[in-house]
Amino acid sequence: MQRSALRAIVFSSISMLAFAPASAEQEMNDDGKVAFNNSCRTCHSFKEGDNRLGPTLHGIIGRKAGSVEGYQFSSAMSGSGITWDENNLDQFIENPDKVVHGNAMKPYGGIADAAERQKIVSYLKTLK
Repeated sequence: MQRSALRAIVFSSISMLAFAPASAEQEMNDDGKVAFNNSCRTCHSFKEGDNRLGPTLHGIIGRKAGSVEGYQFSSAMSGSGITWDENNLDQFIENPDKVVHGNAMKPYGGIADAAERQKIVSYLKTLK
């Protein structure tokens, strides 16, 4: 095979990879990030150590509620005894007062749409 033909094949292959459609997993992460940005970003960051009006949600799965260093939690949240997992996080996003009565997430009232909550929880799982 001539060098020019080989170069054309290599260039063509690289070009196809650069413009290949996103994987289903990447699309799910993108959907989750959009859902997070639409519902959570006003008060929370996904970046480690970036506490805002609410604490960072980086590494939330497996973390004890009310334990982010440098953030002043309500006594209800710090005394809840919850360790965040997919299930209780989904329930909390749906209705915070039902899971931790007296939390300080006012005026946030929750997200009723289960699919939207699942996108957010799936995205939060990636923030380790």
